Amino acid sequence: MTAPVTPPRVAVIGGGRMGAGIAQVFATLGSEVVIAEAGDQAAARDRVATGLRRADERGKLVHSTCDEILDRLTTVSSPSELPAETDLVVEAVPENPDLKTAVLAIAEKAVGPDAVIASNTSSLSITELGAGLANPGRFLGMHFFNPVPASDLVEIVVPPATSDVVVEKAVSWVKQLGKVEVVVKDSPGFATSRLGVLLGLEAIRMLEEGVADAAAIDRAMELGYRHPMGPLRSTDLVGLDVRLAIAEHLAATLGPRFEPPQLLRNKVSRGELGRKSGRGFYDWTSPATGEQR
Repeated sequence: MTAPVTPPRVAVIGGGRMGAGIAQVFATLGSEVVIAEAGDQAAARDRVATGLRRADERGKLVHSTCDEILDRLTTVSSPSELPAETDLVVEAVPENPDLKTAVLAIAEKAVGPDAVIASNTSSLSITELGAGLANPGRFLGMHFFNPVPASDLVEIVVPPATSDVVVEKAVSWVKQLGKVEVVVKDSPGFATSRLGVLLGLEAIRMLEEGVADAAAIDRAMELGYRHPMGPLRSTDLVGLDVRLAIAEHLAATLGPRFEPPQLLRNKVSRGELGRKSGRGFYDWTSPATGEQR
């Protein structure tokens, strides 16, 4: 079988940090990209523009300028406005199953029957999210990692109903983005979230018990196990609220070993959500970004 070409038309549902990053990498690749954002569409576009400027400063834009790439990007206010000619839809709204199910159903009605539809969920069941679709065979998980432009990995999550052709297309597109795919079957937390969250939760328990401070725990994993980033700093980047939601989901589906520590619950209740709020396990308002709290 001939490998599918770059998807000419891509739609991303959700213009937050993840959605903007996904939009950026496909637009940079050459796709025409539409972001469906119910909130501030200008802010979604600005996130992409900021990401492109940073990529340009690092010499990562080779074939197009920032303005040329932005010319390939448009925004709409609802998935119902997505073009019928769309080749790939990537849903990237918050980790709320009801919200995801609703926008996926709307998107499926808007796009043509041959479009591949994917969710960027990091832990929710792809099978359950696709249950409300008329054709779940064209649906799968495409789990990108933050920050999307700099991350090498995309986890492709395959439920039983997904056709082999759809999986082949997703794998090909990930390779064309210059990223590496890991194909896993649909199961709670997939591979990455299941392992990453478990490590992060244990690091939080160690901090809670006073075993070591945050910087020491992170350095131990970075230097001792060659992790590029320690689990507490990683939690700050992902968002403590996101990690809490995933942990609660995994605790409900896989058991008490994923029960969130009280320290994590306390920080989320205080609004200490990590980098996006300025404070988490580190102080992100400090000139020395990432100063331990």
